Amino acid sequence: MQILAIETSCDETALSLIEASGGLSRPSFSIIRNVIASQIAIHRPWGGVVPNLAKREHLKNLPLLFKRLFPKPLTLYPDLIAVTVGPGLEPALWAGIGFAKELHQRHFPKAKLVGANHLEGHLFSFLLAQKTANTKLQKTNSKQSSTPNYQPLITNYQLLFTKDIFPAVALLVSGGHTVLLSVRSLAQWKKLGETRDDAVGESFDKAARLLNLPYPGGPEIERIAQHGDPKAIPFPRPMMHSKDFDFSFSGLKTALLYYRRDHPRANVADIAASFQQAAVDVLLEKTARAAREIGARSVLLSGGVAANALLRTTLAAAAKESGLAFLAPAPSFNTDNASMIGAAAYLRFSSKKRGYPLRANGNLGI
Repeated sequence: MQILAIETSCDETALSLIEASGGLSRPSFSIIRNVIASQIAIHRPWGGVVPNLAKREHLKNLPLLFKRLFPKPLTLYPDLIAVTVGPGLEPALWAGIGFAKELHQRHFPKAKLVGANHLEGHLFSFLLAQKTANTKLQKTNSKQSSTPNYQPLITNYQLLFTKDIFPAVALLVSGGHTVLLSVRSLAQWKKLGETRDDAVGESFDKAARLLNLPYPGGPEIERIAQHGDPKAIPFPRPMMHSKDFDFSFSGLKTALLYYRRDHPRANVADIAASFQQAAVDVLLEKTARAAREIGARSVLLSGGVAANALLRTTLAAAAKESGLAFLAPAPSFNTDNASMIGAAAYLRFSSKKRGYPLRANGNLGI
């Protein structure tokens, strides 16, 4: 099955054409073409994403990316069109939904048009990974498109026995979400906990602003933290030992605010390193305890913050020490992209579940 996927939930305009096969038992994805237009430079002066600016850029970028994905004349026709309907910024989501409807009407009327869940995309993005740690992998041959102009850019890997990684505990961490899931299969999962206030990615962005670092804050905090002492400042670890699996990062951000106020000459690198370590410690503790309680066989990590090297290596090491598999997307698939939306739509289609309604839902859950 060939899938055209569209992602416009925030500040990345992304389109992807993928070929999916294997169903729920042996899912395999070959990426024929994947294109992304970033809006970071546009939103950076504002210190964050401005919804109406994001919508304007999506409307401008979508036709340009489509021309890159499908050079004229059209010689390739998808079986399924999947577009993100939530969660995210609703003005941005509507831009993608409107464009998907237009493509369906004008170019691909025979394709099935479905809504996709952004968080499910992140959850299943590990299936797009080219490398994983502590798992058995088998290289598979990407199915070549029937059109010579299209050659898969990525040769994917397929987990030998997908069922062997379940049950799994999944940590989804991004600018808008921090969620822990108990995943029983590619079609069944349950939320264990989530943030009660700021998402961890949001807290990194706010911390960066307090340290006069540019947007997006996560990569800047990580960059500066490399030169600091993570033990220099005893920042709190909010809710790290609470009995539930919820998170709270607002207090950690406030602690940084007060420390910055009271110690204006403190080393910025030490502040960044200590802040980052505190956040990672909380994520690690909660994920590790969840894995023990559900009897997990593996740990799944995804979302934009999954690109953070400290979180990635710390969680991978903890999983290995506990004898668990650790699976995470390749770096290029941590951040928002359309390939993960195509994967989520395919797995939902394969499980006989209906696609999400074609209307923007900024608060759509998982």
